[in-house]
Amino acid sequence: MRRLLTRLWRLLRPVQSRVMWLVNAKFVVGVTGVVRDGEGRVLMLKHRMWAPGRQWGLPSGFAHKGEDFRQTVVREVKEETGLDVEVGRLVMLNSGLRTRLEVAFEARLLGGELRLDPFEILEARWCRPDDLPDDVQPVCRPLVRGETAP
Repeated sequence: MRRLLTRLWRLLRPVQSRVMWLVNAKFVVGVTGVVRDGEGRVLMLKHRMWAPGRQWGLPSGFAHKGEDFRQTVVREVKEETGLDVEVGRLVMLNSGLRTRLEVAFEARLLGGELRLDPFEILEARWCRPDDLPDDVQPVCRPLVRGETAP
């Protein structure tokens, strides 16, 4: 039986990627940046589209097809705030969600002028890690403290 399946799989070589796409999970990748300035403060954003009572969080967005996740951080921070960042190490990888994979990276402020995207962002604050807004997304606190999340 194994030989038969191997043979069949080899015959399907021209369409293997399509078969794999059909039988495997489909998901999007949410990417977050833990952006720090030279004083150790963290960039927090109040997101317009997020649920009331949980609108504060870190800069984030979805990766474009084929986009390197580090580049997603750079792009999202620029789009949401106008700021330029340098991306550091991976601090979170969460694959336990049904239709989404979440990743987070440390990032360092390089410069730029703060210009919020009014469609997505209501407000921005540079916060000390021990002084985050009350209604911050739960996943943010451990990331800001430098703890890796699940």
